[in-house]
Amino acid sequence: MKTPILDFIRSYAARGALRLHMPGHKGHGALGVETFDITEIDGADSLYEANGIIAESEGNASRLFGSATYYSTEGSSQCIRAMLYLALKYAGKDGRGLILAGRNAHKSFLSAAILLDFDIQWLTGKAGSYLSCAVDGETLSAAIENAPEKPVAVYLTSPDYLSNVLDIEALSAVCKRHGVLLLVDNAHGAYLKFLPKSLHPIDLGADMCADSAHKTLPVLTGGAYLHVSEKLSFSKDEVKNALALFGSTSPSYLTLASLDCANAVLETDFPESICAFLPKLAACKARLEAHGFRFHGSEPLKLTLHAKAYGYSGGALAALLEKEGIVSEFADPDFVTFMLSPSIGETGLKSLERALFSLPKKPFDETMPPAFILPERVYTPREAAFLKKERIETANSLGRVLASVTVACPPAVPIVVCGERMDGNALRLFEYYGIAECEVVQEK
Repeated sequence: MKTPILDFIRSYAARGALRLHMPGHKGHGALGVETFDITEIDGADSLYEANGIIAESEGNASRLFGSATYYSTEGSSQCIRAMLYLALKYAGKDGRGLILAGRNAHKSFLSAAILLDFDIQWLTGKAGSYLSCAVDGETLSAAIENAPEKPVAVYLTSPDYLSNVLDIEALSAVCKRHGVLLLVDNAHGAYLKFLPKSLHPIDLGADMCADSAHKTLPVLTGGAYLHVSEKLSFSKDEVKNALALFGSTSPSYLTLASLDCANAVLETDFPESICAFLPKLAACKARLEAHGFRFHGSEPLKLTLHAKAYGYSGGALAALLEKEGIVSEFADPDFVTFMLSPSIGETGLKSLERALFSLPKKPFDETMPPAFILPERVYTPREAAFLKKERIETANSLGRVLASVTVACPPAVPIVVCGERMDGNALRLFEYYGIAECEVVQEK
């Protein structure tokens, strides 16, 4: 497969031209990649008006994924906002529409709600953590039928940070039966397309999904895809305009080249490397389980370790591993998450295994997180975002209304959503997860 963006950048760098254009480093700098960092010069195309090398590269990605696929250099956050805008547009909503959303939504979903002012009805499902939302077909069907108005779309996160994967095929069938779009935050699952049997949301019936290519594919940070099912009638210009609403006019050409270069890898080596890696990962997981470790969820290339089952907090276990040169993706009081890839090879798996085996097992820590209870909504996210705020200690926030979408990344999933009232359960959750301060609506 051709790599038109990468080829153009390499060719331009080889010319040694005097760069009287942006960026200011002029192709020189300490990083060593500046020579490949360009802007929309003649021949380089333009991301949101693509009709040259970027359009060709996106066409290559579209053929790989079996959808209308568009690039983002600002992560799946940009794609999430754009697909929500497109869903409202598809439903003909020139005002507020209703989105049914899994409660474990990333904060980019909330920023979209603030910008687009749609209404939200939360799906809570069955979960042992605020990071998960196990919605099944029956629950979803009842939620659609009992909604105060016909929803514009259902928005779900799968896979989530704790390795849970929803039954997108069954949930898609429910949405189609009710004539409602299904949107999936597939930020952690771009690689699902390249499993021996694809588990990618588009192949399972989703109407649109956002993939963070950089999370699980050989792509630089910020590289992402917006996939639109070919069953939808959006034109290329409509999708590009939606992405442009939420993106910079200066997209990174280094990231674009990385997405472009990935196409050739995804077409050739990557599926085979996953196929070879999965049995090795399964064997590693089985040995760890036999040693007493417990895992959570079923995502193929993610290991979420239930740290307390081995007698540690997630944070303590992650810190011990870091001393051994192993850095996890995420840790909280209960879990440690490792995001794996064929690129770590069998050597990487053995290093992880050795480090875990070296830890002495301790008594099972049976401390459980407080159960999540949906808080009272006082304001919409948009209303809350424009009110005056003050930062206070969470211990003193009982009865106050949360005012900010700010939450650490990872996991970037809010426990309480801006506009909701802090109740006793919320305070217990904040204490459990070590959140000492929060922004609340300023009292008059």
